[in-house]
Amino acid sequence: MERTLWVVGLLALFALCLWLMYRGWQNRAARQAASIGELPEVPADCGAQLLEPTTGMYLGSTIAPSWQDRIAVGDLGFRATAELTRFERGILLEREGATVIWIPQESITAVRTERGHAGKVMTEDGVLVIRWKLPTGTEVDTGFRGDDKTVYPAWRADPTRATTGEDE
Repeated sequence: MERTLWVVGLLALFALCLWLMYRGWQNRAARQAASIGELPEVPADCGAQLLEPTTGMYLGSTIAPSWQDRIAVGDLGFRATAELTRFERGILLEREGATVIWIPQESITAVRTERGHAGKVMTEDGVLVIRWKLPTGTEVDTGFRGDDKTVYPAWRADPTRATTGEDE
């Protein structure tokens, strides 16, 4: 009988911990809702495709500059397999089982590689991070771990210089 009480007590403690984590996530989402607002809509015409689609894992979005302050609003904080494509007018991030994220070109402030993002730590330069401004003015970092890391230099390059021929 004593063993049964221990098992029931531990299960109750485990359930309480799960419930508290869920409540914490909901409270974080409520605190962040005003600063995140609505995401930009995908335009009907994205412009010419500048880079081939890159497959990989969407690691989540964080409030810049903290690489661990994960956004809990909507489904921005959840990891998902994804495909990242660069167009003239922005970056399209199509996630499996989640909403599509459109990052307008004028909102992008930096594209860089990092060692970690949103609680995921990789080898050096293992994560592609896109810093951009939401319509509310909040800067966020969106993390992506590509299946093929050899494409990262092309993503870090300024696409406007490659298409306008300013180097000639």
